Amino acid sequence: MTTQAQCTLSDLLVLDKTAEDRFQAPVVVEESFPLYGGQIAAQALLAAGLTVSGRQLPRSLHAAYLLPGDTTAPVDFEVERDRDGLSFSARRVVARQHGRTVFTMSASFHEPSAGQDTQLGEHPAPTPPEESEPFEMGRFPLLEWRLPAQTQPWGRGRPTRLWARTKDALPENPLLDACALTYLSDVSTGISGVSGGGKYAGITLDHTVWFHRQVSFDSWILLDMIPKTVAQGRGWYTGGMYTTEGTLAASLAQETLFPPAGPQR
Repeated sequence: MTTQAQCTLSDLLVLDKTAEDRFQAPVVVEESFPLYGGQIAAQALLAAGLTVSGRQLPRSLHAAYLLPGDTTAPVDFEVERDRDGLSFSARRVVARQHGRTVFTMSASFHEPSAGQDTQLGEHPAPTPPEESEPFEMGRFPLLEWRLPAQTQPWGRGRPTRLWARTKDALPENPLLDACALTYLSDVSTGISGVSGGGKYAGITLDHTVWFHRQVSFDSWILLDMIPKTVAQGRGWYTGGMYTTEGTLAASLAQETLFPPAGPQR
């Protein structure tokens, strides 16, 4: 067992193979919070990626958070091979702790091919990382952070736009680059301030990431989140992850629990 201060992102992105298409995350980082959702999603994507052709890279993931994860216990990942094609493959991953299913993911992989590469619409124009203030993101000391000017009025207490990069160099592996973006994709929220007097619980219900272009997390990546709606006790936002040149590396969408305020106890 280790601590966040002793851990690196590379440490977290290592899995032990326990059986055919079965893996376990050997590094256990004990915290006073439930297991970080971006961590279990990144590890689940890695487990899925270890079962596909080395030429195929992550195209998308769709994750559902079913129970809070335990930071004092390892996570076991079981991969089901739904499809193996010449250029596309599909996988399902179930993550378990203490015999209970805490997380599921469906992931798609695609062999990159030459072709059109067009980015539509305007990209964000944030304060560059070298001109942004350093800041700390609590439970994420293994990443380096910069806080650009905020553009959303709904991020009270939680930034909706931030720069991040790894403090340690990741091994050169496109699969690990996608897993690192997955880790980053859940660190904050685009909708925490849309409370309307209610109570924001911050519990992720489901999370989706689409991978457009390969980038290295050793360089600064902008996470930009945009609130969309709150209804039926759930909040939903979208976002993107961009390079310093404004290239869209990945897009995301997340739904979170957004219960009304209860009586004071």
